[in-house]
Parts: sequence; C-alpha cells; structure tokens
Amino acid sequence: MIKIICVGRLKEDYLKAGISDYAKRINKYHKLEIIELPDSNIENESNEILKHIDNKDYLIAMCIEGNNLSSIELADKIDKTFISSPCITFIIGGSDGLSETIKNKCQYKLSFSKLTYPHGLFRLILLEQIYRSFKILNHETYHK
Repeated sequence: MIKIICVGRLKEDYLKAGISDYAKRINKYHKLEIIELPDSNIENESNEILKHIDNKDYLIAMCIEGNNLSSIELADKIDKTFISSPCITFIIGGSDGLSETIKNKCQYKLSFSKLTYPHGLFRLILLEQIYRSFKILNHETYHK
C-alpha cells in the first residue's frame, strides 16, 4: 500500500480533479490511501501524523533538505522498498514543514526541488511521480 499523509485541505477544484485522476490511475497498480489532516501548529500536526503511521510503514519525509531523485531513481526506490515493507508512507507537512520528531522517525527524506510549492500542487506532483514510477516499473509507455 502507498499512504500519503498530508497537512491541509484542498480548496481548488482543479487540484481535487487532478489528484482524483492520479489516485485512480495508481490504484490500478497498488492500493492508495490519502489522509488529510487539518492545518495547525507544527506540534499538533506532528501528533496527528503520528496517529496515522504504523511501525511497519516505510516513512518518507517530503522536505526541502531531502535527497533529489530522478523519476527512474524514485521508481527503483519504490520497487526496492516494497521488497521489505508492505506500506510506503509519504508525509507532506503543513506551511511550517515537518517537525524534527517526524523527520527523525522517517527512514528516508525526499525532495523534489529546493523550490517551495503550494501544498495542494505538490500533492498532485507527488501523485504524478508515483504513477510515473509504476509505469516505469511495468515497462509501459508514459515516461519520456
């Protein structure tokens, strides 16, 4: 299973539509769960995030100081992680980012850029890259 824990609710219809589309596409390959948590202060957000993770989850913190991977490298990371973990959980923080407690609990830190994105848009980008990873792993046309 792939789980995405994200702080903040989506308001924009175009983002909701894009996320729904990629969620359907990903579900053809793997079960996907998206957990939206309310915006709060970083400590409350951390406590809420902790309620939704399991000791068996492979946790990936989405943070600016994380590792940069190509799409092919991300696909390889997902493929190898599923060998030993039944669930990959991506965690997207709120406007203040993720607490050190959450980052330290994660097995991997991933960054898509040094740029800052709106959280809803980033969620869409993450889903697109997960979908792209499955297309790469299944040798299907899409990734070019």
